[in-house]
Amino acid sequence: MGDDKLHRFQSDLSGIELPKQFTYPMHYVPHELCKIAAREVMDYALSQEQWQDELLAGKMLGVLVVKDSNDELGYLAAYSGNLAHNGNNPYFVPHIYNLFKPQGLFRTGEAEISEINHRIEELEKSPERKKLKSHLDSIMAKQEREEIKMHEAMQEAKERRDALRAAGSLSPEQEQQLIKESQFQKAELRRLKKRHRLELEHIDQRMREQEATVAHLKVQRKALSEKLQQQLFKLFVVRNAQGESMDVATIFERHLHRLPPGGTGECCAPKLLQYAFMHDLKPVCMAEFWVGQSPQGEVRHHGHYYPACRSKCLPLMEFMLQGLDVESNPLITKPESDKLKIIYEDQWLIVVDKPAGMLTVPGKEEEAVSALEIVSGMLQKNEKTRTRADFLSSFLVPRAEGAFEVHRLDQATSGLVVFAKTHEVQKLLRQQFEERKVSKTYIALLDGTLPKKEGIINLPLRPNLDDRPRQLVDMENGKEAITKYRVLEYRGDKTIVEFTPLTGRTHQLRVHASHPQGLNSPITGDMLYGTASDRLYLHAMTLSFTHPITGEHMSFTSTTSNIYYDL
Repeated sequence: MGDDKLHRFQSDLSGIELPKQFTYPMHYVPHELCKIAAREVMDYALSQEQWQDELLAGKMLGVLVVKDSNDELGYLAAYSGNLAHNGNNPYFVPHIYNLFKPQGLFRTGEAEISEINHRIEELEKSPERKKLKSHLDSIMAKQEREEIKMHEAMQEAKERRDALRAAGSLSPEQEQQLIKESQFQKAELRRLKKRHRLELEHIDQRMREQEATVAHLKVQRKALSEKLQQQLFKLFVVRNAQGESMDVATIFERHLHRLPPGGTGECCAPKLLQYAFMHDLKPVCMAEFWVGQSPQGEVRHHGHYYPACRSKCLPLMEFMLQGLDVESNPLITKPESDKLKIIYEDQWLIVVDKPAGMLTVPGKEEEAVSALEIVSGMLQKNEKTRTRADFLSSFLVPRAEGAFEVHRLDQATSGLVVFAKTHEVQKLLRQQFEERKVSKTYIALLDGTLPKKEGIINLPLRPNLDDRPRQLVDMENGKEAITKYRVLEYRGDKTIVEFTPLTGRTHQLRVHASHPQGLNSPITGDMLYGTASDRLYLHAMTLSFTHPITGEHMSFTSTTSNIYYDL
């Protein structure tokens, strides 16, 4: 082959059909060729003693199946970030731009920023700063003791004055004397506090001067870092299948009007495609998979496949894939609207059964269809066919204003959703959700056998700002997220459970199911937190709330999905 980065399959490929289109990297089920290549790459990587610790601590690897100039199959391998502090390893494709070049832009810029970091650290840990801080703490403690003592003396004097007044034998002169005593003590307290303020001013001024120097250095560091990032991303020049080239900074500026996040261009997908285009290799299919332990707070399972990250890779993929015949994004294909089933409807609200793959509300992609749009279309159609009797009765019964979002289900989740027909009903229903007065249960199929039949999961969540829409478990900064679960049935190495969410966080059930501190058993078909399948096996089965107008208790059960998903 003449290329040490292009590896031949060691496994038998007979009977395996080639994919008709290239992988859509943001949402895919890995092709069998990718699975075989991934196994071979993992076996090789884990056999290298020098990489063991780093890989087992957690690393994303990727494979790209390609055809060479002789139309023969092979595959490329890549890792995200660095491996063994090396930008290039013989087995893997190289970085798009080697940040570790001696005397390169990154090295020189990093040295300048490191010098500022050193100066900041020196100032923050200087003996003078520690001495000032210690002196300041000592003075403040002394002042607090003096003011407490003064307050106690004033309280005792007040109690004594109150007792004299209660005796009722004070002359006007004595009363005046008591008033003067009180006024004098209050004045003394003010004078004491003023002395304390003046005492602190000198030290405080010196502290502020140091803080100002540190703040100035931090501003300088940020400016240098942003400038360095901009310069570096100009050096990350990527190609596409049409032979066009563009730097990463320009791609992000055109797509998002901002700088790329740190680490952009260092993920597996852009590295693999870049090498293929640079060496006239034809991409066939691609996959990324995790090796080792899950990062703190995230959900990554050893050997599971994951889509390319959106924050760093999506704009690059949109450019680099130009010229390839790529699978369509399954998230923007239009589900059949007739699969949206109406469960209940009156003049104030409508409850529907949403199929998997349908958005609840319109998304950013124009091609996507949502349940809200379908319901709105139904209501508009009904409005056009209203009779004269309907018109007259509308003076007695409020007419619908449209369809309005109350809550959401993930696009991949199927089941019950309620929409309001007026803004007032929307407000009242949302209030019930916010006050946790709405009851919901979900049925899910999990990859794994749960040891406990029931329990409560309490793991706070927050968005993964570097890889939306993924969520992180964050014990300090996450929002409260609580889920009750109950095992319904075991099916081989899978478990059917009933989830009752007590809070309504984004991806709450998906993360609670898959996270090691939760059930450690991803929902079947969960591409973000588990393993892709034909669908996400999560269904909103029941929904109960109080009718916002009539006050009636409303309870609904889905009829579109068998409780066991027809397994």
